[in-house]
Amino acid sequence: MSDFIDIAPEVAAALAAGKPVVALESTIISHGMPYPQNLETAQLVEQDVRDHGAVPATIAVIAGRCKIGLSPAELKYFAQGQDILKLSRRDIPYAIAQKRDGATTVSATMILADQAGIRVFATGGIGGVHRELGTTFDISADLTELARTSVAVVCAGAKAILDIPMTLEHLETLGVPVIGYGTDEFPAFYTVKSGQKAPLRLDSPQDVAHFLKAKWEFGLAGGVVIGNPPPADKALALEAIEHAIDSALVEAKGLNIHGRDVTPFLLERVTQHTKGKSLEANIALVRNNACLGAQIAVAMAAG
Repeated sequence: MSDFIDIAPEVAAALAAGKPVVALESTIISHGMPYPQNLETAQLVEQDVRDHGAVPATIAVIAGRCKIGLSPAELKYFAQGQDILKLSRRDIPYAIAQKRDGATTVSATMILADQAGIRVFATGGIGGVHRELGTTFDISADLTELARTSVAVVCAGAKAILDIPMTLEHLETLGVPVIGYGTDEFPAFYTVKSGQKAPLRLDSPQDVAHFLKAKWEFGLAGGVVIGNPPPADKALALEAIEHAIDSALVEAKGLNIHGRDVTPFLLERVTQHTKGKSLEANIALVRNNACLGAQIAVAMAAG
């Protein structure tokens, strides 16, 4: 394990004892939701993991040190901080060398979880192929990370602002298994349905745990996408969310917003267009994924 990593005592003890641990990202706290909902959600998600028998390990970089597990004070700091970097794979060495604070995206969280020996990671939605790929060539580093890093990512599919069919196609090209959890249709973040068939389907945490063990023990490195539909009572209609996304995309183009700034801008605008309903759905689906992630980690620890 890297000398740049600090593991919280509770997480270290759980890993040493072979107990279930679930990694959680920090970008959703610093860049994904407004305060105070971001802090409340981070606290609830950690509690959800505990309630389902696992230890939560929220991951971030603080003053150049990679932290596996944050204290309550550190969670609050990331919820309120104003100068926190958004870290993907390429940004980790910069944050370390410059002793900066950074919130980890899906790709960076996977890397640090893998180095710590954590195999299950719960998040909201993965990045993917952006719309208008032909003009932007914008493909999230999350997809490449999934091809190389052996961590299972429990998510509500890919973020709805993305090109879902192209994202699934790219994951197939990279050899990343995509599982629909209890569904034949790949979820699209805010919505239960995306119009795209899930390549694989599994219906219990035990089945997912057996799949992961078979993949990695066979010697096939790389991650797995576990698409867990958002709770039906909080999910939004596909037509409504598409209208909100289309409006937000037009605005982003007019303001010349691109690169890593696109996703947080679009999510903020979609929240405004849906009068806060998308934020409610986001919170519900993250908590739902944390619960499933914990159940999978427990099943893996049980053997």
